[in-house]
Amino acid sequence: MASRDSKRPGCVSRVARSPSPVAHNSDVRLTSFQRLALWTTATTYLLILVGSLVRASGAGLGCPDWPRCFGSWIPPASVEALPPQFDPSQFNPRLMWTEYLNRLLGVTVGFLILATAISAWRHHRREPRILWTTIAAFLLVGYEGWLGGRVVAHELAPWIVTAHLIVAIIIVQLLLYAMLTAFDESRRNAGASPASQAVNWPYLLLIGLTLVQAAFGTQVRGRIDHAMDAGVARDAALATVGQLDYLHRDLAFAVVIGATVLTLWLFRRRSPSIQWAYLVLALAVAQIGLGLFMAYGSLLPAAQVGHVTLASLLLGAETLLWLRGRTG
Repeated sequence: MASRDSKRPGCVSRVARSPSPVAHNSDVRLTSFQRLALWTTATTYLLILVGSLVRASGAGLGCPDWPRCFGSWIPPASVEALPPQFDPSQFNPRLMWTEYLNRLLGVTVGFLILATAISAWRHHRREPRILWTTIAAFLLVGYEGWLGGRVVAHELAPWIVTAHLIVAIIIVQLLLYAMLTAFDESRRNAGASPASQAVNWPYLLLIGLTLVQAAFGTQVRGRIDHAMDAGVARDAALATVGQLDYLHRDLAFAVVIGATVLTLWLFRRRSPSIQWAYLVLALAVAQIGLGLFMAYGSLLPAAQVGHVTLASLLLGAETLLWLRGRTG
């Protein structure tokens, strides 16, 4: 039988006054580590975008030496200011400043990752999934800087450029993993359900397949650049790539098929993470559309930048789907 108080107008029961876990969870504020990890991850994505712009604009050798630029820490203001050991024909202000700003952003990302690793040590040293992924990202960013020097020394050799991009993508995946794990920890502390023992291999298989497909795409781009350097017209350069291009396309369709199967599987399970599966599928389809536009268009630099950036966002969305799939 209901109590008398519950029948009185304007009276609120004790149960109604108790805070809900959902309401409490919505009041959770970002910790200092979460804010720093968020900024670091976003800046690393920006670096990938700028790096793809450097590649598409042909600015990779805008500074012909490394780590300096034309022998100086600050680029020369004019061709007359070049040191005598450099060929004046190498001087192109637009390409030079594009590459130089890319390097400055890379240094900034390096310091941000260092700060993130220190913050992880201070606040999450008992959470190895957060601590060791940020430390791994810091170690890899040092290796990435060294690879950047090898890219210049080997004059944009395709295999080094591929390694340079793949390491950058791995770094941002590690940062994203650490950041999302920290968010999950806050949600658990706020009363959300803990992570379930979900099946991991479908998610990891899709991530691995996408990473391999991105590596093949970088190799395709390298062969196109090599053909264009040899005098082949931009419109005809793709035809010189051969079987590697077809393999790259086949893997792209395999990624879409994998994303579709995973989406249907999550839909049948009524998983709360289905919204992230839709995002992954949409990005995978958009990536194919952009790739076809490049293949049958004129390889516009803007499309090349979008293609690389979209690939990194797709991998990030897949990582997000994997981690969300473990909690729902």
